[in-house]
Amino acid sequence: MTKPPRMPSQPLLSDVEAPVRSQPRRRRDPAQPQLLLDPMPARIDPCLALLKPRPPKGPQWTFEVKWDGYRLAVHIEPKGVRIITRGGHDWTDRFPAILAEARRLPVSTAILDGEAVVLDAQGRSDFGMLQQSLGGRGGKITSRDAILMTFDLLYFDGHDLTGTELSARRHLLEGLVPPGGEDAIRLSEEIDADGETLLRIACEHDLEGIIAKDRNSPYRSGRGGDWLKIKCVQSDGFAIIGYEKSSASFGGIGRLLLAARKGGELVYVGGVGTGFNERSAAELRTQMDKLIIAKPAVDTGRKRNAVFVNPKLVAEIEYRAWTHDEKLRHASYKGLRDAADEATVHEMRGINP
Repeated sequence: MTKPPRMPSQPLLSDVEAPVRSQPRRRRDPAQPQLLLDPMPARIDPCLALLKPRPPKGPQWTFEVKWDGYRLAVHIEPKGVRIITRGGHDWTDRFPAILAEARRLPVSTAILDGEAVVLDAQGRSDFGMLQQSLGGRGGKITSRDAILMTFDLLYFDGHDLTGTELSARRHLLEGLVPPGGEDAIRLSEEIDADGETLLRIACEHDLEGIIAKDRNSPYRSGRGGDWLKIKCVQSDGFAIIGYEKSSASFGGIGRLLLAARKGGELVYVGGVGTGFNERSAAELRTQMDKLIIAKPAVDTGRKRNAVFVNPKLVAEIEYRAWTHDEKLRHASYKGLRDAADEATVHEMRGINP
């Protein structure tokens, strides 16, 4: 004979007017093992893309647009949000829109990896516009126009994801930052296309290039080859070693004199006389005039009306190719790189293509 169900010792609703309460939480037994959580790192050195002339082939590769801005890591914790540059500097206060959006994300702890950009009217990232919004190199202005194009999730709800493959990290990231958003933190979307075709389309739309990533790779700091960058136009940092004066040019700068690194030393690689506007040239002239020296730090050959400076400023230069004697061809000035963005000078390895 089946027994009737046992009546509960206390009815669920003994008094319909009384509020329903859960049982009081018992104190944790200190001898009980704690739930395994990974401590949030204070900083993770970024994974950097290795420059390649052509896109890779194979099913393991996924592609994104290459964004032109400042690399940032956004650390989200219950105690607050920190925005850290590639060089390890705290720029939390300089990106108020990104900060406010990070606080709204539905997560208690996370580290987002992405690029702070300012978009032009066509939706392309513009490094010069970003710098102007921040007050130029060394400026202290907060940028209300900058947004974060985020492309990786390194830490999530108490768990270190750097040892997890990219495809899994992206799956979690898309749950946190959905595609198609218009907020200050947006997803840098993966594009399912042939790399060569995507590069051609990117160049036709005047984008800087594309990024290829091995979808099976963990997150490894440094330039190990898991991420590759393929550019429509080459762009690198070069040390400013002086300028040629001109009364007909913005800021009196006829041409910047540039140097790259080779074998541990700086070598002269030519100059650039285009890409300036009145504002950028005035800012550049102010910075250079603080660094004037009597003799050039690098042999530039004979130069008329040249002013030489201590090579502490790094200019981002766009160029098409190199000459046979290792000078830049069709160069254009894009802006000054900030030390907080780990402004590195281009390293020449033998004869450049």
